[in-house]
Amino acid sequence: MTEDTRSSADARAVYVYAVCRTQEQPVLGGPTGVTSASPLRALALGPALTAVVQTVRAADFTDDAWQARLADEPELERYARAHHEVVCATAARYPTVPLPLATLYHDEQRARAALTKEARRFHAALDRTAHHSEWGVKVYVAGAPARKPPEAAPQRPAPGAGRAYLDRKRSLRDRRERDRTDGLRIAEVIDADVSGLAAASRRLPPHGSRVPDERRTQVLNATYLVAEDRAAELARLAESLRERTGAQVELSGPWVPYSFVGEV
Repeated sequence: MTEDTRSSADARAVYVYAVCRTQEQPVLGGPTGVTSASPLRALALGPALTAVVQTVRAADFTDDAWQARLADEPELERYARAHHEVVCATAARYPTVPLPLATLYHDEQRARAALTKEARRFHAALDRTAHHSEWGVKVYVAGAPARKPPEAAPQRPAPGAGRAYLDRKRSLRDRRERDRTDGLRIAEVIDADVSGLAAASRRLPPHGSRVPDERRTQVLNATYLVAEDRAAELARLAESLRERTGAQVELSGPWVPYSFVGEV
């Protein structure tokens, strides 16, 4: 191995998990992060802002390394979970802006310079999300898909069978359209009520049915930024909406507000 090869193999980088707001030296105990070879540490960025960082092998985060990781689902999940655990542990103690997976800089000086340059954005995001959590709301309405009737033995069609068949098709189409319209109306009602309680919201594309014979349709897939002291109120609202609309309202959270830190 040449000196240049050894130097390249031993090169280090600074991995950044999050930026938090604290006037004191942050407590970083708990998760080990994406590597156990070095501890998590605080990188001061200026008044009240601190980045949570870790020294990693640069070779583990090259484009080739990430391409290989993307093809290895368990390994990618391990990295994502390790990153998320550090973000959650930090957010449990301080107002926190999570950074994307694999945010790296060549050295500490470059990390501090780049992050400090974004200080205004971080402060704005922290002002927006401090003491708030992200909650997911998914809404489903009943709607069994049309089933293919069992095949019957060939026979001569009865008089008027063609018209009856077309009438049934038209009736089924009209019913589906009514169901779709009712589902969209329910989605708007629920979104309006939850948005009235939340500080901010984001509508996401509804997921299609994952199982061919699933007897429900998703009509709302949204996420909401909710003050921590209103969590119980949100749970009561979800229950009330289930009773009022007859829809299945699935509430998930609280989460670190990933969806809302970039809207500043």
